[in-house]
Amino acid sequence: MEQWKKNLAVLWIGQFMVMAGMTMIIPFLSLYLQSDLGVHGEHNVAMWSGVIFAANFITSFVFQPFWGKLSDRVGRKPMLLRSGFGMAVVMVLMGFATGPWQLLLLRMVNGTISGFNPASVSLVSTTTPKNRIGFAMGTLQSGAIAGTILGPFIGGLLADVVGFRPIFYITGSLLFLASLLSMFVVKENFNREAAAAKEQMSVTEGLRRLSRVPQIPALYAVTFLIQFAMMSPMTLIPLYVQKLHGTTENLAFYAGFVGSVTGLSNMISSPLLGRLSDRVGGEKILGFALIGAALMFIPQAFVHSVWQLLLSRFALGIFLGGLVPSVNALLRKYAPEGMATRAFSFNSSTLGLGNMVGPITGGVLSGWTGIEGLFLISSVFMFANAFWVYRTLLRRKEPRAAA
Repeated sequence: MEQWKKNLAVLWIGQFMVMAGMTMIIPFLSLYLQSDLGVHGEHNVAMWSGVIFAANFITSFVFQPFWGKLSDRVGRKPMLLRSGFGMAVVMVLMGFATGPWQLLLLRMVNGTISGFNPASVSLVSTTTPKNRIGFAMGTLQSGAIAGTILGPFIGGLLADVVGFRPIFYITGSLLFLASLLSMFVVKENFNREAAAAKEQMSVTEGLRRLSRVPQIPALYAVTFLIQFAMMSPMTLIPLYVQKLHGTTENLAFYAGFVGSVTGLSNMISSPLLGRLSDRVGGEKILGFALIGAALMFIPQAFVHSVWQLLLSRFALGIFLGGLVPSVNALLRKYAPEGMATRAFSFNSSTLGLGNMVGPITGGVLSGWTGIEGLFLISSVFMFANAFWVYRTLLRRKEPRAAA
């Protein structure tokens, strides 16, 4: 097997494990806060759930550009290992939390040392043949997004079988194993002497240079809006499932299943849409996927059973498979020479900002709109995003093609 394919396979596993570890607490977080950490009242639980879940992404948003700058000097693989082993330790420590503030602090530490995903994307993008970039980005991101959404299913299943705290120990151990696999299999040709000889840009100068390329700020805006729309209802889905299910029996399992079924369809569609983007262009796939996702949010606000919600979220996952991979492939396409890693790091910060603002905003708005209203708000954001893509990417590209 060619080395780029080995890298892709191993980093797919790593992406899956990292994102599953971050999202595994979603189906039982609100229940965990109620039963083990002494938080009471539906609105208080919703607020704490949103803040604790978002805390990881607050510090990630701040620190990702600095890790991106460091990777330009020492390489992407060291960033993979630093992040993977560090998060494994922090995840185990989460199992010893005795109050919501301790869990909040550990989630913030986890975000501080994160960086596995942007380093993976950068490493794969620089070691993959250009004519296979779309396929590689789609495959790699299917691991990340599948981990994001299958994580809740695994968490819900484990919560019913082993309880809440052991999940953190299991997740930390799996992250450690994924990091070991990356250490021994992943290879990167990186010349540290040549990197040290290059001009070292500050974080702000790097952002300034990237911002001069019109398509890159547009892609960052797309990333933020995608994550905001996706994450604003995410932490409240267990309460929605509880309302639809009507009983507490196997509640964590059903909440996890609903949260993760999107990942099943995403895993199928992401590599296929990535390969298609190599033929027709990532801009078109991005616009198509945004409109499809916007439409699929609407029925989730009007379902009357868990099974109807499951079907709606499965359909949503088909279109989600074309979003993040298309953004990453387009960033690789438009980033100036030698700045791909910086571009991915800033995009990771933007993603973290959406992950941070989304749950907090969702927790606040749910008091007025209910979770049903959050689905409709997410749909509006996706439609607006599709219009933004047309104005900034597709329409800008058409005159060039005609010329």
